[in-house]
Amino acid sequence: MIRKILSMFAPLGLYSYSQIKNIMKKLITIILLIVLISCGTALERPKSNTDYKKIIGKPINIGNLVVAQYDFPKALHWDDAKKACETIGDGWRLPTKHELNTIYINRDKIGRFSNLLYWSSTEYASKYAWGQYIDNGNHYVDYKSSKHYVRAVRSY
Repeated sequence: MIRKILSMFAPLGLYSYSQIKNIMKKLITIILLIVLISCGTALERPKSNTDYKKIIGKPINIGNLVVAQYDFPKALHWDDAKKACETIGDGWRLPTKHELNTIYINRDKIGRFSNLLYWSSTEYASKYAWGQYIDNGNHYVDYKSSKHYVRAVRSY
């Protein structure tokens, strides 16, 4: 295919076949660099639950809520989920039941979900807490000892 493109320019007499080939290689390299730079942290998913900088990534603003770009990579117990979000610092926390529903409503804008169960900070009883399925929006109550996914938020 590249030969066909190059052969279209060569008859014009402006450049030789090898000059056009070199120009095209440089253009392709420039385009690839632009794509990679524009993706930024989207290319680097966090690999551990302590990789806070990558978990936050490029946060997404939804109203007065700031949502981390990525989930914590491993599912967590409810108590561990709260602690992990707070450990990020700077006001990061586990979302409330209402905020988690806002995340669900804006899931296409936010993106990068595991489409499984997510914890909220809202307790149902001493041993239970609310969560939500991000794929269908259903709320649920589960034991705090269960492991589910976590997306950190903060207010501004």
